[in-house]
Amino acid sequence: MRPVSVYGASKAACESLIHAYSKLYGIKAVILRYANVVDPRLRHGVVWDFVVKLRRKPSELEVLGDGRQVRSYIYVDDAVEATMIAWRKSDSAFEVYNVASQDWITVDEVADEVVKAMGLRGVRKVYRPVLHGVSWPGDVKRAALRIDKLKALGFKPSMGSREAVRATVKKLAKESNLD
Repeated sequence: MRPVSVYGASKAACESLIHAYSKLYGIKAVILRYANVVDPRLRHGVVWDFVVKLRRKPSELEVLGDGRQVRSYIYVDDAVEATMIAWRKSDSAFEVYNVASQDWITVDEVADEVVKAMGLRGVRKVYRPVLHGVSWPGDVKRAALRIDKLKALGFKPSMGSREAVRATVKKLAKESNLD
């Protein structure tokens, strides 16, 4: 584990603290590393960002990075289900699980889903890459989580990344109070 951002380093440090506390005091601990959780109630993240930007300027969409960043998206209902399964079925004192769908898509594909769900055509994408095509210093190009360990406990996401994004955008696109 070699985080490339302060955010990543803080998460790694917290996991180490939780591990030490679990071992020292005999407390069960389950670490969950979530992919991008999406749902129409959220008010941040790439899906929200794209919808708001397109509401303001339907002919153009600013994409942070080069659009080829790979991400896994999980719908909030699946994330909650995974959380419950991990807590109930994990039988060791300390365990770490990735919580994600079974696949991943690019940021460009997310943009395409948002444009389509909003019924827009001819939208010009404007890319804003920083170092190596990512969105900001410390961002990673690929965040595609494997969930084999969680699946072994019985978790099976009901949606893939594209379906989770689509379900979120469909509801978000209908809202009028996005700003």
